[in-house]
Amino acid sequence: MKVLRLKAVIRVKKVHRKQMRPDYAQDNKLKRQFDTQQAMEKLLTDITEFKLTNGQKVYLSAIYDLHTKKIIAHQMDTHCEQSLVNRTFKTITSKIIRDKTLIYSDRGSQYTSHVFNQYVKTNGLIHSMSRPGKCIDNGPMENVWGIIKSERFKLNTYQTVEDLKQDIQFFNEKRVTLNMGLSIPA
Repeated sequence: MKVLRLKAVIRVKKVHRKQMRPDYAQDNKLKRQFDTQQAMEKLLTDITEFKLTNGQKVYLSAIYDLHTKKIIAHQMDTHCEQSLVNRTFKTITSKIIRDKTLIYSDRGSQYTSHVFNQYVKTNGLIHSMSRPGKCIDNGPMENVWGIIKSERFKLNTYQTVEDLKQDIQFFNEKRVTLNMGLSIPA
């Protein structure tokens, strides 16, 4: 083909995406202002996926406190449904500071649902959402996932969900960081 100076013409395939309208959406009130004055002031939430060695997928829903730099609630399940987020938030309901606690999430279906919107209103949360297609807005939470996956998940093999559950607490309890007030022995 080079000798005859021929070139293949390949048409670019058009991708058709069905635009979804969320049940409800909120503006980005956090605006990457990650500094806080007290615990439970600014919380980040997200869901990530792990794949076990047997091929089973496990979903982890977590809430991260920007002040304490710790995961304050998490739940795991083999299905990524609204109930996973509901169970995660149920564990922090008593700690919420009404009309002061800001919860920041992406625009995933679990966070744009009527059920989650009702939870936010009932408990006096301030809901903030990332802009469409801007995962950097939830940077600290994405960093948490990166740390857990690179420092634990990719270094170990997990046969069952229970194996993974036992090892997930390392981020809060065993990981040594200067930000958490832990010092490295000399």
